[in-house]
Amino acid sequence: MPDLSSSIEATLVPVRPDREIATSQRLPYFVGISALSAGAKGLSMYLVVVPPGGHAEPHVHCGYETGIYVLDGRVETRYGPGLRQSVISEAGEFLFIPPGVPHQPFNLSATTPAKAIVARNQPDEREQVLPYDPSLG
Repeated sequence: MPDLSSSIEATLVPVRPDREIATSQRLPYFVGISALSAGAKGLSMYLVVVPPGGHAEPHVHCGYETGIYVLDGRVETRYGPGLRQSVISEAGEFLFIPPGVPHQPFNLSATTPAKAIVARNQPDEREQVLPYDPSLG
């Protein structure tokens, strides 16, 4: 049986996502769980809001996986070399993005924000991303 004594002493950390941070993707991110907000060592989670008709800058995640759960809206994510492939995610759906895959999400609604919970196996508040130029793809 595993020794649970150290986990019993650990503290649970509630976090209210009421602080927006600026990101290189130029979308509003509201910090949830991170190394800074909760002492996380291998995980971060946050709320992202894609404004009506909005989109992120094209980018690549550096060495970590990302899982996304769409709360509201419909988002087209263009991905791969030259961003020539795409997938549409709707409220209630998950999307997995492996490390190193160039991508760019677009809110398909001109009137309603899209909202999603994003989780990464990297604890920093600010994503480690590289800009991606689709014309080079």
